[in-house]
Amino acid sequence: MIFRETGLPGLLLIELEAIADNRGTFARIFDSVEWEAHGMPARVAQRSLSRNTRRGTLRGMHYQIAPHEETKLVRCARGAIYDVAVDLRPGSSTYCRWFATELSETNDLMLFIPEGFAHGFLTLVEATEVEYQMSVPYSPDHARAVRWDDPAFGITWPEAPAVIADRDRLLPDFNP
Repeated sequence: MIFRETGLPGLLLIELEAIADNRGTFARIFDSVEWEAHGMPARVAQRSLSRNTRRGTLRGMHYQIAPHEETKLVRCARGAIYDVAVDLRPGSSTYCRWFATELSETNDLMLFIPEGFAHGFLTLVEATEVEYQMSVPYSPDHARAVRWDDPAFGITWPEAPAVIADRDRLLPDFNP
């Protein structure tokens, strides 16, 4: 795995190093020793799968608050997504800044999202599957969200969402 800085402290883009032969390819997507060497917690408490049938499906921007803050590893196993993380850590030098990248089944990229970041994505093709690996279990009482188009962040999305849940669409403006 190749770990790349994103400009937002702790948020890492991870490139898989696939080994190819006549059978196809093989790549590690998790290695606790390498993760800890890069300052990333190696605890995995939950893995989730998001299946999205339509292009333009927006999910996010979600996070959990203390004491259930979570780290996430996000990978697109099928299709392609525009993946976004927003720094919501109040003392951070990059507070309210965002990073986005395309994750797809063919580009061998994953995004590691540290505690204190909101996360969301927009599907770029139909039949997209996204895998998440989280450091703590989901806690509904600690789940929070910010709106995908909130002017406090100014996220540039590649297109307007075609499908979005009311709970994500109707969030109020972010109030730092």
